[in-house]
Amino acid sequence: MNALFSQKNRAPLAFSVMALLLIAVGMGQSWPFALAIINLCLISAIMSLGVNIQWGYAGLLNLGVMGFTALGGVAAVLISEAPVLEAWSVGGQGMVVSFILVVITIVLAILVHRNMASGWARKSALSVLFVGAYFTINHFYEPSVLAIENVNPATMGFLGGLGLPIIFSWIVGGVMAAGVAWVIGKITLGLRSDYLAIATLGISEIIIAVLKNEDWIARGVKNVSGLDRRPVPYELDLQTSPWFMDMIESMFSGRLALLSDVERVAALKQLIIQGSSVFVKLCYTGLFTVVLIAILMLSIKALNSPWGRMMRAIRDNEEAANAMGKNVVRQHLQVFVLGSAVVGIAGAMLVTIDGMFIPTAYQPLRFTFLIWLMVVIGGSGNNLGAVFGGFFIWFMWIEAEPLSMAFMDLVTMGMDQASDLRNHLVKSAPQLRLFIMGLTLLLTMRFMPKGIIPEETRLHSV
Repeated sequence: MNALFSQKNRAPLAFSVMALLLIAVGMGQSWPFALAIINLCLISAIMSLGVNIQWGYAGLLNLGVMGFTALGGVAAVLISEAPVLEAWSVGGQGMVVSFILVVITIVLAILVHRNMASGWARKSALSVLFVGAYFTINHFYEPSVLAIENVNPATMGFLGGLGLPIIFSWIVGGVMAAGVAWVIGKITLGLRSDYLAIATLGISEIIIAVLKNEDWIARGVKNVSGLDRRPVPYELDLQTSPWFMDMIESMFSGRLALLSDVERVAALKQLIIQGSSVFVKLCYTGLFTVVLIAILMLSIKALNSPWGRMMRAIRDNEEAANAMGKNVVRQHLQVFVLGSAVVGIAGAMLVTIDGMFIPTAYQPLRFTFLIWLMVVIGGSGNNLGAVFGGFFIWFMWIEAEPLSMAFMDLVTMGMDQASDLRNHLVKSAPQLRLFIMGLTLLLTMRFMPKGIIPEETRLHSV
Protein backbone atom coordinates (compact mmCIF):
# COMPACT_ATOMS: atom_id res chain seq x y z
CA MET A 1 0.00 0.00 0.00
CA ASN A 2 2.81 2.41 0.85
CA ALA A 3 4.43 1.62 -2.50
CA LEU A 4 1.16 2.42 -4.28
CA PHE A 5 1.01 5.91 -2.74
CA SER A 6 4.72 6.61 -3.08
CA GLN A 7 5.94 9.93 -4.46
CA LYS A 8 6.59 8.33 -7.85
CA ASN A 9 3.06 6.92 -8.21
CA ARG A 10 1.03 9.78 -6.77
CA ALA A 11 0.80 11.86 -9.95
CA PRO A 12 -0.33 9.02 -12.28
CA LEU A 13 -2.79 7.78 -9.67
CA ALA A 14 -4.21 11.25 -8.98
CA PHE A 15 -4.71 12.11 -12.65
CA SER A 16 -6.22 8.67 -13.32
CA VAL A 17 -8.80 9.23 -10.59
CA MET A 18 -9.49 12.70 -11.99
CA ALA A 19 -10.04 11.25 -15.47
CA LEU A 20 -12.47 8.67 -14.07
CA LEU A 21 -14.43 11.40 -12.26
CA LEU A 22 -14.77 13.43 -15.46
CA ILE A 23 -15.82 10.33 -17.44
CA ALA A 24 -18.42 9.59 -14.76
CA VAL A 25 -19.86 13.09 -15.17
CA GLY A 26 -20.00 12.63 -18.93
CA MET A 27 -21.80 9.30 -18.65
CA GLY A 28 -24.01 10.21 -15.70
CA GLN A 29 -24.92 13.81 -16.54
CA SER A 30 -23.93 14.80 -20.08
CA TRP A 31 -20.82 15.08 -22.22
CA PRO A 32 -21.36 18.80 -23.00
CA PHE A 33 -21.48 19.45 -19.25
CA ALA A 34 -18.36 17.33 -18.69
CA LEU A 35 -16.52 19.25 -21.43
CA ALA A 36 -17.61 22.56 -19.87
CA ILE A 37 -16.12 21.41 -16.56
CA ILE A 38 -12.91 20.28 -18.30
CA ASN A 39 -12.48 23.67 -19.99
CA LEU A 40 -12.88 25.53 -16.70
CA CYS A 41 -10.55 23.02 -15.04
CA LEU A 42 -7.90 23.78 -17.68
CA ILE A 43 -8.20 27.52 -16.99
CA SER A 44 -8.11 26.88 -13.23
CA ALA A 45 -4.97 24.78 -13.67
CA ILE A 46 -3.27 27.67 -15.49
CA MET A 47 -4.24 30.08 -12.68
CA SER A 48 -2.97 27.58 -10.13
CA LEU A 49 0.35 27.35 -11.99
CA GLY A 50 0.66 31.14 -11.85
CA VAL A 51 0.13 31.23 -8.08
CA ASN A 52 2.43 28.23 -7.64
CA ILE A 53 5.20 30.12 -9.45
CA GLN A 54 4.88 32.89 -6.85
CA TRP A 55 4.27 30.84 -3.72
CA GLY A 56 5.79 27.46 -4.54
CA TYR A 57 8.98 28.89 -6.08
CA ALA A 58 9.56 31.99 -3.98
CA GLY A 59 7.16 31.96 -1.02
CA LEU A 60 5.35 35.14 -2.10
CA LEU A 61 1.89 35.37 -0.52
CA ASN A 62 -0.13 37.09 -3.26
CA LEU A 63 -3.83 37.53 -2.45
CA GLY A 64 -4.43 39.84 -5.42
CA VAL A 65 -5.07 37.01 -7.87
CA MET A 66 -8.52 38.28 -8.90
CA GLY A 67 -7.11 41.68 -9.79
CA PHE A 68 -4.72 40.16 -12.32
CA THR A 69 -7.49 37.87 -13.58
CA ALA A 70 -9.67 40.93 -14.17
CA LEU A 71 -6.85 42.61 -16.12
CA GLY A 72 -6.79 39.59 -18.42
CA GLY A 73 -10.54 39.99 -18.86
CA VAL A 74 -10.15 43.66 -19.75
CA ALA A 75 -7.57 42.66 -22.37
CA ALA A 76 -10.17 40.40 -24.00
CA VAL A 77 -12.53 43.36 -24.32
CA LEU A 78 -9.86 45.76 -25.58
CA ILE A 79 -8.67 43.30 -28.22
CA SER A 80 -11.88 41.72 -29.52
CA GLU A 81 -14.45 44.54 -29.31
CA ALA A 82 -14.77 46.78 -32.34
CA PRO A 83 -13.79 50.43 -31.75
CA VAL A 84 -16.69 52.78 -30.98
CA LEU A 85 -15.90 55.49 -33.52
CA GLU A 86 -18.43 57.97 -32.17
CA ALA A 87 -16.91 57.72 -28.68
CA TRP A 88 -13.43 58.24 -30.10
CA SER A 89 -14.61 61.30 -32.03
CA VAL A 90 -16.07 63.02 -28.95
CA GLY A 91 -13.56 61.98 -26.29
CA GLY A 92 -10.67 60.13 -27.84
CA GLN A 93 -8.46 63.16 -28.25
CA GLY A 94 -8.85 64.18 -24.62
CA MET A 95 -8.06 60.66 -23.42
CA VAL A 96 -4.90 60.52 -25.55
CA VAL A 97 -3.75 63.90 -24.18
CA SER A 98 -4.48 62.68 -20.63
CA PHE A 99 -2.42 59.54 -21.21
CA ILE A 100 0.52 61.56 -22.60
CA LEU A 101 0.37 63.89 -19.58
CA VAL A 102 0.39 60.89 -17.20
CA VAL A 103 3.51 59.54 -18.91
CA ILE A 104 5.20 62.94 -18.76
CA THR A 105 4.33 63.22 -15.05
CA ILE A 106 5.84 59.82 -14.30
CA VAL A 107 9.03 60.65 -16.21
CA LEU A 108 9.39 64.01 -14.42
CA ALA A 109 8.77 62.38 -11.04
CA ILE A 110 11.53 59.83 -11.73
CA LEU A 111 13.93 62.57 -12.80
CA VAL A 112 13.18 64.65 -9.70
CA HIS A 113 13.59 61.62 -7.43
CA ARG A 114 16.94 60.68 -8.98
CA ASN A 115 18.51 64.12 -9.35
CA MET A 116 17.49 65.81 -6.10
CA ALA A 117 18.88 64.90 -2.73
CA SER A 118 16.52 63.36 -0.22
CA GLY A 119 14.89 66.01 1.93
CA TRP A 120 12.17 68.64 2.07
CA ALA A 121 13.18 70.17 -1.26
CA ARG A 122 12.57 66.92 -3.13
CA LYS A 123 9.32 66.24 -1.28
CA SER A 124 8.08 69.76 -2.05
CA ALA A 125 9.02 69.47 -5.73
CA LEU A 126 7.21 66.14 -6.05
CA SER A 127 4.16 67.49 -4.23
CA VAL A 128 3.95 70.51 -6.55
CA LEU A 129 4.43 68.24 -9.58
CA PHE A 130 1.67 65.82 -8.57
CA VAL A 131 -0.83 68.51 -7.58
CA GLY A 132 -0.24 70.44 -10.80
CA ALA A 133 -0.43 67.25 -12.86
CA TYR A 134 -3.71 66.25 -11.18
CA PHE A 135 -5.51 69.46 -12.12
CA THR A 136 -3.95 69.59 -15.61
CA ILE A 137 -4.82 65.99 -16.45
CA ASN A 138 -8.29 66.28 -14.97
CA HIS A 139 -8.96 69.28 -17.23
CA PHE A 140 -8.79 66.94 -20.25
CA TYR A 141 -9.82 63.67 -18.61
CA GLU A 142 -13.12 64.61 -16.93
CA PRO A 143 -14.93 66.08 -19.95
CA SER A 144 -13.65 63.28 -22.20
CA VAL A 145 -14.99 60.59 -19.88
CA LEU A 146 -18.40 62.27 -19.65
CA ALA A 147 -18.59 62.59 -23.43
CA ILE A 148 -17.58 58.95 -24.02
CA GLU A 149 -19.98 57.52 -21.44
CA ASN A 150 -22.87 59.52 -22.88
CA VAL A 151 -22.55 57.90 -26.32
CA ASN A 152 -25.53 55.51 -26.39
CA PRO A 153 -24.88 54.27 -22.83
CA ALA A 154 -27.44 51.46 -23.10
CA THR A 155 -25.28 49.55 -25.59
CA MET A 156 -21.98 51.46 -25.81
CA GLY A 157 -20.68 54.21 -23.56
CA PHE A 158 -17.04 53.14 -23.91
CA LEU A 159 -14.16 53.38 -26.38
CA GLY A 160 -14.31 49.76 -27.54
CA GLY A 161 -11.26 47.86 -28.68
CA LEU A 162 -9.27 46.85 -31.73
CA GLY A 163 -11.68 44.37 -33.31
CA LEU A 164 -9.07 41.58 -33.52
CA PRO A 165 -9.53 37.83 -32.84
CA ILE A 166 -9.89 37.33 -29.11
CA ILE A 167 -7.09 34.77 -29.01
CA PHE A 168 -4.60 37.67 -29.23
CA SER A 169 -5.94 38.92 -25.91
CA TRP A 170 -4.36 35.96 -24.16
CA ILE A 171 -0.93 37.40 -24.90
CA VAL A 172 -2.02 40.97 -24.21
CA GLY A 173 -3.68 39.90 -20.94
CA GLY A 174 -0.44 38.37 -19.77
CA VAL A 175 1.52 41.49 -20.73
CA MET A 176 -0.97 43.82 -18.99
CA ALA A 177 -0.95 41.73 -15.81
CA ALA A 178 2.87 41.57 -15.89
CA GLY A 179 3.12 45.35 -16.31
CA VAL A 180 0.81 46.08 -13.39
CA ALA A 181 2.57 43.40 -11.32
CA TRP A 182 5.90 45.14 -11.96
CA VAL A 183 4.53 48.43 -10.64
CA ILE A 184 2.91 46.74 -7.63
CA GLY A 185 6.03 44.69 -6.98
CA LYS A 186 8.29 47.74 -6.96
CA ILE A 187 6.09 49.18 -4.21
CA THR A 188 5.19 46.14 -2.09
CA LEU A 189 7.85 43.45 -2.39
CA GLY A 190 9.94 44.99 0.35
CA LEU A 191 7.13 44.21 2.79
CA ARG A 192 7.02 41.24 5.11
CA SER A 193 4.93 38.31 3.81
CA ASP A 194 1.80 39.06 5.88
CA TYR A 195 1.86 42.75 4.89
CA LEU A 196 2.44 41.75 1.27
CA ALA A 197 -0.69 39.58 1.37
CA ILE A 198 -2.79 42.46 2.74
CA ALA A 199 -1.33 44.93 0.24
CA THR A 200 -1.96 42.70 -2.77
CA LEU A 201 -5.53 41.99 -1.64
CA GLY A 202 -6.17 45.72 -1.28
CA ILE A 203 -4.65 46.49 -4.68
CA SER A 204 -6.80 43.76 -6.23
CA GLU A 205 -9.88 45.43 -4.79
CA ILE A 206 -8.73 48.77 -6.20
CA ILE A 207 -8.28 47.30 -9.71
CA ILE A 208 -11.75 45.76 -9.65
CA ALA A 209 -13.30 48.95 -8.22
CA VAL A 210 -11.76 50.98 -11.07
CA LEU A 211 -13.16 48.54 -13.65
CA LYS A 212 -16.60 48.75 -12.04
CA ASN A 213 -16.74 52.55 -11.95
CA GLU A 214 -14.79 53.70 -15.03
CA ASP A 215 -17.37 52.87 -17.69
CA TRP A 216 -15.24 54.23 -20.54
CA ILE A 217 -12.85 51.27 -20.18
CA ALA A 218 -15.26 48.33 -20.44
CA ARG A 219 -18.76 49.65 -19.60
CA GLY A 220 -18.32 49.08 -15.84
CA VAL A 221 -21.16 47.20 -14.15
CA LYS A 222 -23.21 47.40 -17.37
CA ASN A 223 -20.92 44.59 -18.63
CA VAL A 224 -19.74 43.71 -22.13
CA SER A 225 -21.34 40.71 -23.81
CA GLY A 226 -21.27 39.02 -27.21
CA LEU A 227 -17.49 39.20 -27.57
CA ASP A 228 -16.15 37.91 -30.88
CA ARG A 229 -14.55 34.58 -30.04
CA ARG A 230 -12.59 33.91 -33.24
CA PRO A 231 -11.05 31.49 -34.18
CA VAL A 232 -13.54 29.22 -32.38
CA PRO A 233 -16.73 28.89 -34.52
CA TYR A 234 -20.24 29.70 -33.37
CA GLU A 235 -22.81 26.97 -32.81
CA LEU A 236 -25.35 28.60 -35.14
CA ASP A 237 -22.79 28.78 -37.95
CA LEU A 238 -21.96 25.10 -37.51
CA GLN A 239 -25.63 24.14 -37.55
CA THR A 240 -26.00 25.60 -41.04
CA SER A 241 -22.64 24.43 -42.41
CA PRO A 242 -23.00 21.58 -44.97
CA TRP A 243 -19.71 19.92 -43.95
CA PHE A 244 -20.74 19.79 -40.30
CA MET A 245 -24.24 18.53 -41.06
CA ASP A 246 -22.78 15.82 -43.30
CA MET A 247 -20.28 14.84 -40.62
CA ILE A 248 -22.99 14.44 -37.95
CA GLU A 249 -25.20 12.50 -40.36
CA SER A 250 -22.32 10.19 -41.20
CA MET A 251 -21.40 9.63 -37.54
CA PHE A 252 -24.95 8.63 -36.57
CA SER A 253 -25.99 6.99 -39.84
CA GLY A 254 -26.72 3.66 -38.15
CA ARG A 255 -29.09 5.17 -35.61
CA LEU A 256 -30.79 7.41 -38.16
CA ALA A 257 -31.35 4.54 -40.61
CA LEU A 258 -33.75 2.89 -38.15
CA LEU A 259 -36.09 5.90 -38.10
CA SER A 260 -38.85 7.02 -40.44
CA ASP A 261 -38.27 10.05 -42.66
CA VAL A 262 -40.07 12.46 -40.32
CA GLU A 263 -38.38 11.08 -37.22
CA ARG A 264 -35.05 11.06 -39.03
CA VAL A 265 -35.24 14.77 -39.87
CA ALA A 266 -36.16 15.69 -36.28
CA ALA A 267 -33.47 13.44 -34.78
CA LEU A 268 -30.81 14.74 -37.16
CA LYS A 269 -31.69 18.33 -36.28
CA GLN A 270 -31.35 17.56 -32.57
CA LEU A 271 -28.06 15.74 -33.10
CA ILE A 272 -26.67 18.69 -35.09
CA ILE A 273 -27.61 21.09 -32.28
CA GLN A 274 -26.01 18.87 -29.64
CA GLY A 275 -23.01 18.16 -31.85
CA SER A 276 -22.34 21.85 -32.46
CA SER A 277 -22.18 22.48 -28.71
CA VAL A 278 -19.78 19.57 -28.21
CA PHE A 279 -17.64 20.63 -31.20
CA VAL A 280 -17.23 24.20 -29.90
CA LYS A 281 -16.31 22.96 -26.43
CA LEU A 282 -13.78 20.56 -27.95
CA CYS A 283 -12.21 23.48 -29.85
CA TYR A 284 -11.79 25.33 -26.57
CA THR A 285 -10.44 22.18 -24.93
CA GLY A 286 -7.80 21.83 -27.64
CA LEU A 287 -6.69 25.47 -27.44
CA PHE A 288 -6.64 25.55 -23.64
CA THR A 289 -4.75 22.25 -23.47
CA VAL A 290 -2.03 23.60 -25.77
CA VAL A 291 -1.62 26.70 -23.59
CA LEU A 292 -1.60 24.65 -20.37
CA ILE A 293 1.01 22.20 -21.68
CA ALA A 294 3.21 25.06 -22.94
CA ILE A 295 3.10 26.88 -19.60
CA LEU A 296 3.56 23.64 -17.67
CA MET A 297 6.63 22.63 -19.68
CA LEU A 298 8.17 26.09 -19.32
CA SER A 299 7.43 26.06 -15.59
CA ILE A 300 9.03 22.64 -15.11
CA LYS A 301 12.08 23.71 -17.12
CA ALA A 302 12.39 26.94 -15.09
CA LEU A 303 12.01 25.09 -11.79
CA ASN A 304 14.77 22.62 -12.68
CA SER A 305 17.13 25.32 -13.99
CA PRO A 306 19.78 27.14 -11.91
CA TRP A 307 17.29 30.02 -11.65
CA GLY A 308 14.67 27.70 -10.15
CA ARG A 309 17.15 26.26 -7.67
CA MET A 310 18.14 29.79 -6.67
CA MET A 311 14.48 30.79 -6.15
CA ARG A 312 13.84 27.80 -3.90
CA ALA A 313 17.00 28.51 -1.95
CA ILE A 314 15.82 32.09 -1.42
CA ARG A 315 12.39 30.79 -0.39
CA ASP A 316 13.87 28.37 2.14
CA ASN A 317 16.46 30.74 3.65
CA GLU A 318 16.22 34.35 2.58
CA GLU A 319 18.85 35.54 5.03
CA ALA A 320 21.43 33.08 3.74
CA ALA A 321 20.70 34.09 0.15
CA ASN A 322 21.17 37.76 1.08
CA ALA A 323 24.45 36.91 2.78
CA MET A 324 25.66 35.22 -0.41
CA GLY A 325 25.05 38.38 -2.42
CA LYS A 326 21.74 37.52 -4.06
CA ASN A 327 19.36 40.43 -4.71
CA VAL A 328 16.31 38.90 -3.07
CA VAL A 329 13.90 41.76 -3.85
CA ARG A 330 14.89 41.71 -7.51
CA GLN A 331 14.38 37.95 -7.76
CA HIS A 332 11.05 38.26 -5.98
CA LEU A 333 10.01 40.90 -8.51
CA GLN A 334 10.86 38.57 -11.39
CA VAL A 335 8.81 35.70 -10.04
CA PHE A 336 5.94 37.99 -9.05
CA VAL A 337 5.74 39.36 -12.59
CA LEU A 338 5.95 35.89 -14.17
CA GLY A 339 3.24 34.41 -11.98
CA SER A 340 0.94 37.39 -12.52
CA ALA A 341 1.42 37.14 -16.29
CA VAL A 342 0.23 33.52 -16.21
CA VAL A 343 -2.81 34.52 -14.17
CA GLY A 344 -3.53 37.32 -16.67
CA ILE A 345 -3.46 34.81 -19.53
CA ALA A 346 -5.97 32.64 -17.66
CA GLY A 347 -8.18 35.69 -17.05
CA ALA A 348 -8.35 36.43 -20.78
CA MET A 349 -9.15 32.78 -21.49
CA LEU A 350 -11.96 32.86 -18.94
CA VAL A 351 -13.64 35.80 -20.69
CA THR A 352 -13.08 34.07 -24.04
CA ILE A 353 -15.08 31.02 -23.03
CA ASP A 354 -17.87 33.09 -21.45
CA GLY A 355 -18.01 35.65 -24.26
CA MET A 356 -18.67 38.40 -21.72
CA PHE A 357 -16.84 40.60 -19.23
CA ILE A 358 -18.58 41.07 -15.86
CA PRO A 359 -16.52 43.06 -13.32
CA THR A 360 -18.84 42.11 -10.43
CA ALA A 361 -18.00 38.43 -11.00
CA TYR A 362 -14.44 38.99 -9.75
CA GLN A 363 -14.82 38.38 -6.02
CA PRO A 364 -11.35 38.49 -4.46
CA LEU A 365 -12.12 36.84 -1.13
CA ARG A 366 -14.16 33.99 -2.61
CA PHE A 367 -12.24 32.96 -5.71
CA THR A 368 -8.76 33.82 -4.41
CA PHE A 369 -9.46 31.29 -1.66
CA LEU A 370 -10.37 28.67 -4.28
CA ILE A 371 -7.20 29.23 -6.30
CA TRP A 372 -5.02 29.03 -3.22
CA LEU A 373 -6.87 25.86 -2.28
CA MET A 374 -5.84 24.41 -5.66
CA VAL A 375 -2.17 25.12 -4.96
CA VAL A 376 -2.17 23.92 -1.36
CA ILE A 377 -4.16 20.73 -1.92
CA GLY A 378 -2.45 19.90 -5.23
CA GLY A 379 1.02 20.34 -3.79
CA SER A 380 2.79 23.65 -3.35
CA GLY A 381 6.08 23.82 -5.25
CA ASN A 382 5.12 20.99 -7.61
CA ASN A 383 3.86 22.05 -11.04
CA LEU A 384 1.99 18.81 -11.67
CA GLY A 385 0.45 19.19 -8.22
CA ALA A 386 -0.77 22.68 -9.10
CA VAL A 387 -2.34 21.37 -12.31
CA PHE A 388 -4.05 18.51 -10.49
CA GLY A 389 -5.24 20.92 -7.80
CA GLY A 390 -6.78 23.14 -10.47
CA PHE A 391 -8.70 20.20 -11.90
CA PHE A 392 -9.73 18.62 -8.62
CA ILE A 393 -10.84 21.71 -6.71
CA TRP A 394 -12.82 23.20 -9.59
CA PHE A 395 -14.48 19.82 -10.18
CA MET A 396 -15.40 19.65 -6.49
CA TRP A 397 -16.65 23.25 -6.54
CA ILE A 398 -19.01 22.51 -9.44
CA GLU A 399 -20.17 19.06 -8.35
CA ALA A 400 -20.45 19.86 -4.63
CA GLU A 401 -23.80 21.61 -5.07
CA PRO A 402 -25.72 18.78 -6.82
CA LEU A 403 -24.11 16.26 -4.47
CA SER A 404 -25.16 18.35 -1.47
CA MET A 405 -28.73 18.56 -2.71
CA ALA A 406 -28.86 14.79 -3.33
CA PHE A 407 -27.44 14.17 0.14
CA MET A 408 -29.99 16.47 1.76
CA ASP A 409 -32.84 14.81 -0.13
CA LEU A 410 -31.65 11.49 1.26
CA VAL A 411 -31.39 12.83 4.83
CA THR A 412 -34.86 14.43 4.74
CA MET A 413 -36.52 11.56 2.88
CA GLY A 414 -38.50 10.45 5.96
CA MET A 415 -39.71 13.95 6.87
CA ASP A 416 -43.09 15.43 6.04
CA GLN A 417 -42.98 17.25 2.67
CA ALA A 418 -44.55 20.36 4.27
CA SER A 419 -42.11 20.40 7.20
CA ASP A 420 -40.46 23.78 7.76
CA LEU A 421 -37.29 22.02 8.92
CA ARG A 422 -37.14 19.93 5.73
CA ASN A 423 -37.72 22.96 3.49
CA HIS A 424 -35.03 24.89 5.33
CA LEU A 425 -32.52 22.04 5.02
CA VAL A 426 -33.23 21.53 1.32
CA LYS A 427 -32.92 25.25 0.56
CA SER A 428 -29.65 25.44 2.51
CA ALA A 429 -28.15 22.41 0.76
CA PRO A 430 -26.15 24.44 -1.82
CA GLN A 431 -24.26 26.12 1.02
CA LEU A 432 -22.78 22.75 1.91
CA ARG A 433 -20.29 23.26 -0.92
CA LEU A 434 -18.35 25.63 1.36
CA PHE A 435 -18.34 22.99 4.08
CA ILE A 436 -17.15 20.39 1.56
CA MET A 437 -14.28 22.62 0.40
CA GLY A 438 -13.24 23.26 3.99
CA LEU A 439 -13.47 19.56 4.83
CA THR A 440 -11.37 18.71 1.76
CA LEU A 441 -8.67 21.12 2.92
CA LEU A 442 -8.81 19.78 6.48
CA LEU A 443 -8.48 16.13 5.41
CA THR A 444 -5.66 16.92 2.99
CA MET A 445 -3.72 18.85 5.62
CA ARG A 446 -4.24 16.02 8.11
CA PHE A 447 -3.20 13.10 5.91
CA MET A 448 -1.15 14.78 3.15
CA PRO A 449 0.20 18.01 4.70
CA LYS A 450 2.44 18.72 1.68
CA GLY A 451 -0.38 18.21 -0.81
CA ILE A 452 -1.58 15.31 -2.91
CA ILE A 453 1.43 15.57 -5.26
CA PRO A 454 4.07 17.17 -2.99
CA GLU A 455 7.21 18.95 -4.01
CA GLU A 456 10.21 16.71 -4.48
CA THR A 457 12.83 17.38 -1.82
CA ARG A 458 16.18 18.23 -3.36
CA LEU A 459 19.46 19.68 -2.26
CA HIS A 460 19.99 23.02 -3.95
CA SER A 461 22.26 25.98 -3.62
CA VAL A 462 22.29 29.59 -4.64
